[in-house]
Amino acid sequence: MTDAPLLSVRNLRVTFPTRQGLFQAVRGINFDLGRERLGVVGESGSGKSMTGRSVLGLIRPPGRVEADRMEFQGQSILNLPERRMRKIRGQRISMVMQDPKFSLNPVMTVGRQITEAYRLHRRVSRADAHAKALEMLRAVQIRDPERVMDSYPHEVSGGMGQRIMIAMMLAPDPEILIADEPTSALDVSVRNEVLSIMDNLVRDRGMGLIFISHDLNMVAQFCDRVLIMYAGRIVETLPARELHKARHPYTQGLLASLPRLDAPQDRLPVLTRQDSWRDGDPIAPHADTDLPGGLR
Repeated sequence: MTDAPLLSVRNLRVTFPTRQGLFQAVRGINFDLGRERLGVVGESGSGKSMTGRSVLGLIRPPGRVEADRMEFQGQSILNLPERRMRKIRGQRISMVMQDPKFSLNPVMTVGRQITEAYRLHRRVSRADAHAKALEMLRAVQIRDPERVMDSYPHEVSGGMGQRIMIAMMLAPDPEILIADEPTSALDVSVRNEVLSIMDNLVRDRGMGLIFISHDLNMVAQFCDRVLIMYAGRIVETLPARELHKARHPYTQGLLASLPRLDAPQDRLPVLTRQDSWRDGDPIAPHADTDLPGGLR
């Protein structure tokens, strides 16, 4: 894996002032993203979403983002002026938020929202934008896209709303997609379908994907590498296919708390936290995870 990373982050810190002092939501994390599917997992409050939002410059004052380095294809994107960041956000780096259906404007048709978002980043005619919107709806396997274009968000299902948001975010052909729990509200059959769509699009376009999730089993099956976050830090990095070989006690505790059909238990173990996890050294990555590379 010798390709230069699409995204390189060193010593990223995200802080917020509180009455008790500064709260560190993200505490000095380091990672690289290549043309791969990078999973980020951990409990609620571990800093997963804050990491994704900081990359896109979506942490607003009084929140503060600091880093030794945050580079996208060799260009620093740390705390860029909003005008410059708008040329990157959505066009070159896109993000699908949690419960993406609720990111849609309820008083605008699906077609209008996709075409307006596309024209914001590409200087094209309305006719070309309309054609691109239909193309993207077909790409995410929406049947009868002409009808969906004229629908309002409340007229589509949750699974279709997820696909619409994915289509909207991928229309400008970004190099990186950040997906923050994009399947959390879906049933299993629809979730697997959405994952398959995202997988095919990422592979076909050679994109980098940051996939934020609570579901360790899904990440192990879907991603190439996994970052495990705890209390704002990355405690372990390893290939997704070797997640079951995790060495950090926090990761092992998360895995042990998952119910298994092949090994039923009367009571699942409770994760017992240790103070050393907050500030101890992270588990060193495996040899083949030191540098990002192409999809495997």
